[in-house]
Amino acid sequence: MESGRTFQNTGTVISIRGSVVDIHFDSISSDNQLPPIRSLLRTGKDNSIAIEVFSQLDDQRVRGIALTPTQGLARGMKVEDTGKPLQTPVGKGILSRMFDVFGNAIDKKDAPTDVEWRSVHNEPPPLARRSTKTEVFETGIKVIDVLMPLERGGKAGLFGGAGVGKTVLLTEMIHNMVGQHAGVSIFCGIGERCREGEELYREMKEAGVLDNMVMMFGQMNEPPGARFRVGHAALTMAEYFRDDEHRDVLLLVDNIFRFIQAGMEVSGLMGQMPARLGYQPTMGTELSQLEERIANTGSGAITSIQAVYVPADDFTDPAAVHTFSHLSASIVLSRKRASEGLYPAIDPLQSSSKMATPSVIGRRHYDLAQEIRRTLAQYGELKDIIAMLGMEQLSPEDRKVVGRARRLERFLTQPFFTTEQFTGMSGKLVSLDDALDGCERILQDEFQDYPESALYMIGAIDEAHKKSKQAPVEDKPKIEDKTKPKAEEDEDATSLHDA
Repeated sequence: MESGRTFQNTGTVISIRGSVVDIHFDSISSDNQLPPIRSLLRTGKDNSIAIEVFSQLDDQRVRGIALTPTQGLARGMKVEDTGKPLQTPVGKGILSRMFDVFGNAIDKKDAPTDVEWRSVHNEPPPLARRSTKTEVFETGIKVIDVLMPLERGGKAGLFGGAGVGKTVLLTEMIHNMVGQHAGVSIFCGIGERCREGEELYREMKEAGVLDNMVMMFGQMNEPPGARFRVGHAALTMAEYFRDDEHRDVLLLVDNIFRFIQAGMEVSGLMGQMPARLGYQPTMGTELSQLEERIANTGSGAITSIQAVYVPADDFTDPAAVHTFSHLSASIVLSRKRASEGLYPAIDPLQSSSKMATPSVIGRRHYDLAQEIRRTLAQYGELKDIIAMLGMEQLSPEDRKVVGRARRLERFLTQPFFTTEQFTGMSGKLVSLDDALDGCERILQDEFQDYPESALYMIGAIDEAHKKSKQAPVEDKPKIEDKTKPKAEEDEDATSLHDA
């Protein structure tokens, strides 16, 4: 803000339409200027109503969006210009706390001390400050580390419709990251349910990882202006830990689609003409202003994992398409896999990562990942034949492919720490070496005589030995029982019958 401004600038409410408020300023002079865009104005009883300036209508009028409910606001009310934009607290005192978009503590504890306040509007770091080093960020989740490795300082998106496990996967990553890395986790809930926030707080407290975590929520019952700015506030906190304390930050956003949706509501309130499917014409710019601040610099890295709700499972929706362009890894959650009980329900063929190249992850890892994808793709092509004609009509080689693919699918499932209370299975954290070793041994047919259930919901591959001894006889897969001589007998029997 300009240093010459004095902050006794007051105006009057002249129009209210829902969350849109027009304010007239009389005494505009060299000392008291018209509030610039993004200024925060206060009005109402005890200055409880906050308004952010979105446009200047002329030399004496501004139009703003209320960040709080506007009940009790009336024309003629006095409005105070705070002289500052929306600000959020940063510092060591915010750790293990929960905040709203204004930086107020909402965890029923006293306001944090040892904090300073900073503007939520910052520019992305310039290219000269960015780090060009490329590193893999291990999550401890097999299917992600093997097939779509995440980038330290990169952005990963969890794409999926309603109820396929985006939030569960996010909370599991928080649990694994805070336990593994000496960094800070910041959870930003944009337009999500208050139930999810309360559950997350309790789970993180029980897991003992709350000390290195900050939570910020803009719930779905809050006005669109607040939901639109809560992501910027969380990023300001992340930038403090990266730039001032030189720590790595894991920023989890649930849900980036709600940010776009809030921008769409704000745009509609401001009277802008909507673009395709009702989205705001400025969606690309608004998303870029948020996403480009998530970056890897010489002092530290902000690694972001973002849940992205896909409306009606339509990946051509403009919100999904615009978000894809910012990401270094796209993790697509499949409703079909969830219905088959294959959790995490990640579709390995639709998901991708820019890190999955031999120069970054190594030749062995790359070749293994390609072989896994090839095997799963072949199995997908054979599914129609199996459904129509049965396994008996497949060649022996195709049966082996199906056996490997089904075992790989089950090995890439994993019990989560955050779902122990629902599943009764203790969570597993699997290193990348163990995950690669397991996939390699399955592809070499080492486990072709094991029941498929022995590889379901385990950690490292060696757990299959113990589980196979407990598996009932009927769990033995029929694929391996149909050996080559047996298949030849069937063919002979068929030809005799035809004769």
